[in-house]
Amino acid sequence: MPDTSGSTGPTPETHVIDFRAAEQLLAARDPRGAVKLLDGVVAAHPENTAARLLRARAFFAAAQLRPAELEFTIVLEREPDNAFAHFALARTYERQGRHDQARRHFRLAAALDPNPEYLQRARFDS
Repeated sequence: MPDTSGSTGPTPETHVIDFRAAEQLLAARDPRGAVKLLDGVVAAHPENTAARLLRARAFFAAAQLRPAELEFTIVLEREPDNAFAHFALARTYERQGRHDQARRHFRLAAALDPNPEYLQRARFDS
């Protein structure tokens, strides 16, 4: 039976709604729900760095560290000066016990943005 509703699937507006809903889910500590919404957004708009960064944060919050690492890395390939992405990737490496890689990205984050938390974690004095 053909679809007569006129709907052709998700629209750009739907993706914006899903992105905003994913932000709310992440804030409400439902990272898996956020990932589910963002999967469709990223599939439709793979170039959207904001969606990838939010999905990376959701993966991290869900302790899905390999997917988080991949997403943070993609963000940094597109935005190498994104201090938050460096910091978040460093935290991901840290949770994986990859301390040398973590230190490198903590230092890059601090060099890009003198945020006190970034500076503290960079441990430039050691």
